[in-house]
Amino acid sequence: MEKENKLHLIRIIVSAVLLIAAFLVDRAVPLPMWGKLLLYLVPYLAAGYDILLEAAENIARGEVFDEDFLMCVATIGALSIGFLPNTKPEFAEAVFVMLFFQVGELFEDIAEGNSRKSISDLMDIRPDSANVERNGKVETVPPDTVSAGETIVVRPGEKVPMDGLILEGASSLNTVALTGESAPREVSSGDAVISGCVNLSGVLRVKVTKAFGESTASKILELVEKSGENKSKSENFITKFARYYTPAVVFLAIFLSLVPPLLTGDFIAAFPSWLNRALTFLVVSCPCALVISVPLTFFGGIGCASKKGILVKGSNYMEALSKAGIVVFDKTGTLTKGVFKVAAVHPDDCDENTLLHYAAHVERFSTHPIAISLRQAYAHEADDCEIKDVEEIAGRGVCANVNGKRVCVGNSKMMEDEGAKWHPCHEIGTIIHVSIDGVYAGHIVISDLVKSDSKAAIEMLKAEGVKKTVMLTGDREEVGKSVAASLGLDEYHAELLPADKVALVEKLLQEKEAKQTLAFVGDGINDAPVLARSDVGIAMGAMGSDAAIEAADVVLMDDKPSKIAAAVKIARRTLFIAKENIVFALLVKAAVLVLAAFGMAEMWLAVFADVGVTVIAVLNAMRALKMKTEAGSPA
Repeated sequence: MEKENKLHLIRIIVSAVLLIAAFLVDRAVPLPMWGKLLLYLVPYLAAGYDILLEAAENIARGEVFDEDFLMCVATIGALSIGFLPNTKPEFAEAVFVMLFFQVGELFEDIAEGNSRKSISDLMDIRPDSANVERNGKVETVPPDTVSAGETIVVRPGEKVPMDGLILEGASSLNTVALTGESAPREVSSGDAVISGCVNLSGVLRVKVTKAFGESTASKILELVEKSGENKSKSENFITKFARYYTPAVVFLAIFLSLVPPLLTGDFIAAFPSWLNRALTFLVVSCPCALVISVPLTFFGGIGCASKKGILVKGSNYMEALSKAGIVVFDKTGTLTKGVFKVAAVHPDDCDENTLLHYAAHVERFSTHPIAISLRQAYAHEADDCEIKDVEEIAGRGVCANVNGKRVCVGNSKMMEDEGAKWHPCHEIGTIIHVSIDGVYAGHIVISDLVKSDSKAAIEMLKAEGVKKTVMLTGDREEVGKSVAASLGLDEYHAELLPADKVALVEKLLQEKEAKQTLAFVGDGINDAPVLARSDVGIAMGAMGSDAAIEAADVVLMDDKPSKIAAAVKIARRTLFIAKENIVFALLVKAAVLVLAAFGMAEMWLAVFADVGVTVIAVLNAMRALKMKTEAGSPA
């Protein structure tokens, strides 16, 4: 693209030099009209031969009315008008119009190239090869030939080719292409890794969990490549507008060149003047500024978002996101870390260490997040205690024999079953009660930690004009109430099943204002129905479930809630810039079209109304590519 732009620029410069030379020769040497035509045809063809060919090809395909056709008719008319009686030649003006049209095309190519580059940077995540262990040897093979279950080796400096689980090794991963975050992520044995990251230090042996076609990198690239297919209402409006607008102005120009001269009574004398007005009218009416700048604005906005680790699946979703009036959050994994930790230990009939000791041993074999948090809180799990008769009781908890004592760990119903006189806790969280041989030993408070930027994210969304923030959770009422209060949410609903979440979103959709949209943010597989039902579904984190990412319209490549506010800010700024371009282009063109119809607009003003407005609109559209999204910063 850069090479093509350089050649384009060289051609414009050569054409400009030839135009100046032709102008000087025209002034210095008296030439007949046909001689002047031949003189100016050299810079004209140098500047516009490709436009002439494109217009001819489009006509052959039946696609007559486009900007290339308008430019050709207007400039050929300007080259010819000097041969009519009582007219002045406009050879230089014709070349000038074509030359500046090419300048506008160059600006468009450069701007589109910059926007594409911001998105194509993501393409760097595509791995070229994979080092797979086969038959005791490490072979370098194309990544699409590696199957799930095989083991690959990722050396320092290489991209992780497929999603997997680290079997051996520790390293730092550069995730900037995926998340937009420059800080490396530390990983070691047992951690999951996603394709597209760059291994910075140690050698990693990774068990592949997804084939190349199903990996995170492949899914991201597929989303990016398809983002242009989903056009916004603004883009669709411009496409339809140009479809009817261009033929209309061509027929208006024909009307302008023929009807007024007929009404004067002296058609031959009046025709040249009115033809000149019609040609100027055609140059002004070219819809380049709208056709180019509006899609370019959305393309720039999508590119800006992608650089910050926000993937928008199309400009229609960008437009919908810009109108977000209600943002609904899932709690666990979205506003909270989804990582349970022991927040408090309240023993009754023993000390804290003993209470944790028994609870951790009873939960030794469980993979439940709460069980894991209990084991992590007790540092000496691998002692010589004897654990037998482990029994998990549905809806109650787990019981086991620990060193000859019956220990039960669970909820209040289990305590009642055991005859242990439990009591409630004043702290908020999941309360795990413990009894030893039927005697209440105390309880442990487990909390899901709120993410560090969740509160700031809510504040940023409200600063962007979001009217209502709502949290939905399957957690207990008191937990939901506490999290909602601490984050400053407007509304919360707790103890919900997946079907309840869909019902609540349906209700909120009916309550919202007509011009507003509802965005839902979630990360789990049970969030997929709600993501699909909302106006804009936002999947949280690249490590979120595949179902959530497939159902979502916007995908955040890390788990920071502040990225939601950033996405809304980028979307609103993008739509504002697109509207700026539409209003500016239509106002300028309408004004100059009226002037042209009354013979008050020279060809240079027509050039400004076309090429000048296009260049200004394109430069304005490029602003969408670079926006600051930090709290308190201007968009």
